[in-house]
Amino acid sequence: MITEENIRNISIIAHVDHGKSTLADRFLEIAGLVSPGEHVSQVLDSMDLERERGITIKSQPVSLEYQHLDTRYRVNIIDTPGHVDFSYEVSRALMACEGAILLVDGTQGVQAQTLAHSYEAIDLGLHIIPVINKIDSGNVDIDSVSEQIHDLIGSRKEEISLISAKTGDGVEELFQRIINEISPNKSQNKFLKALIFDSYFDSYKGVVASVRIFNGSIQANKEYMLANNNNPIYPTEVGIFDLGMKPISSLGPGEVGYIVTGSKDLTDFTVGETIVERSAKEKSIIEGFKSINPNVYSSIFPSDSDEYVKLRDALDKYSLNDSSFFFEPESSSAFGFGFRCGFLGLLHMEIVVERLEREYDLSLIVTPPTVEILLIRNSGEEILIKNPSEMSKYTDIKEINERIAEVVVISPKKYLGNILKLLTESRGEQKDLSFLSSERVKLVYSVPLLELVSGFYDTLKSISQGFATFDYKIVSFKKADLVKVDLLVNNQEVDSFSSIVAKENAEFFGRTRVEKLSKLIPRQQFDIPIQAAIGSRIIARETVKALRKDVTAKLYGGDISRKKKLLESQKKGKKKMKKIGNVNIPKEVFQNFLKQDL
Repeated sequence: MITEENIRNISIIAHVDHGKSTLADRFLEIAGLVSPGEHVSQVLDSMDLERERGITIKSQPVSLEYQHLDTRYRVNIIDTPGHVDFSYEVSRALMACEGAILLVDGTQGVQAQTLAHSYEAIDLGLHIIPVINKIDSGNVDIDSVSEQIHDLIGSRKEEISLISAKTGDGVEELFQRIINEISPNKSQNKFLKALIFDSYFDSYKGVVASVRIFNGSIQANKEYMLANNNNPIYPTEVGIFDLGMKPISSLGPGEVGYIVTGSKDLTDFTVGETIVERSAKEKSIIEGFKSINPNVYSSIFPSDSDEYVKLRDALDKYSLNDSSFFFEPESSSAFGFGFRCGFLGLLHMEIVVERLEREYDLSLIVTPPTVEILLIRNSGEEILIKNPSEMSKYTDIKEINERIAEVVVISPKKYLGNILKLLTESRGEQKDLSFLSSERVKLVYSVPLLELVSGFYDTLKSISQGFATFDYKIVSFKKADLVKVDLLVNNQEVDSFSSIVAKENAEFFGRTRVEKLSKLIPRQQFDIPIQAAIGSRIIARETVKALRKDVTAKLYGGDISRKKKLLESQKKGKKKMKKIGNVNIPKEVFQNFLKQDL
């Protein structure tokens, strides 16, 4: 029997590709759950997509038992996603721990996401064990990285563990530090208080919630309550994670495990929810609970309109496993029927689209991402706009507000000039500029979220040759001078191509969009005007010239008036055709346009 005093709960804080999943593999080998050299790498990354991209998308906790001296310990590793899009899930996962390993790549140093999650762990009062990984690499710079870690959390060089997760050097000593340095859970009373830090939908069991018990215990076939939404919960099975799910009789103080809820609705079991006794008179709620709201919106259409029902079924199934994903029906003049979807960020959007295409065998058209805009009408009514085309409904707009994000960029100093220029062009306001070392600089800016979803990340990576990293958090709404730019083909608005942009950038944005589309639309029997407009004002125009039949080819000399008569007749025909003709634009044109635009 492992008691509360012998349980340790830890998380691993690391930037993408700093070796977190590889270190977890070594821990599994030490605990004897897998044999060295006889398992796939990145055991805790269960999706092919995670292995390919080298990122953690869905956290997977694991319980390790370890004999140290004469005592048997249980170490619960609560793995966390490293990307900014999942920062709220990271904060809840950290709240379920008493300690964290700060893992830093010895060849790259402290990165932006490491910085953000470290501050989160410090604010929560976690004991942090600093670790430098990849000491077997020829490019490792232990002195410089140690200095960066000291500036970040104040650790002295001798307090930093040096390991190679790849070869296993120093990993067992690090595991013993977890046992010796991280404090066990200290329950304050017998009344149940448990945190849900993750949940997913199982086809056979229903909603399965990952929980951390602070006080009391949870048993199967007993009724409890979700403290924030007051819904009852009746677990049919409880257990711990043992590279799978291992049922046990009950989860006690300090334990990390799972409960099979039997529910079919994932939205009830939001990350951050607290489980308490059904009969509790005073709810001991874990602070900081909030519902997760989308930040980025995009429309998804099937490439083949006959696959609309298939797409709807795929979205229904996918949403069972992702409570942060939002979708609602939408129709477009260009693409037909589809769905307006909400995502946590750009990476979340990429992952959802890729999983839909892979797992449900779909071919999708995805419109460029947009963000929420807050309209304030003359009456004082506030309206959140998720789709730019909705903005046309309101003519009494008093004020427009956009979301502002606090952006942290860490980069080698030689790219500082280019990055400052990018941040300024993105309407950023400087908050701080400091040097982490003689070669690395940290920038803190306030930047509109609208600019971050418009190619900011790709441009940042390009101008810094991939060395700059950035992290952001959304802080507030702020008044802004924004306009809606519409795209018109033959004087007909294409609703899916409407965009909200800063007024100062509107003309340049309109010109580039019009030029792109004009190169893709096939020529018709009459001129096709392609225009960008703000309201009724045209700000850019290109014309796809008409195909012209040579009506005078059959003439062999004769009076010039015959030639003029034929040309005049053709001119009248073109004019009539322009009035009654429809522009037949293949769907592939719009697909190619969107591919260029993303």
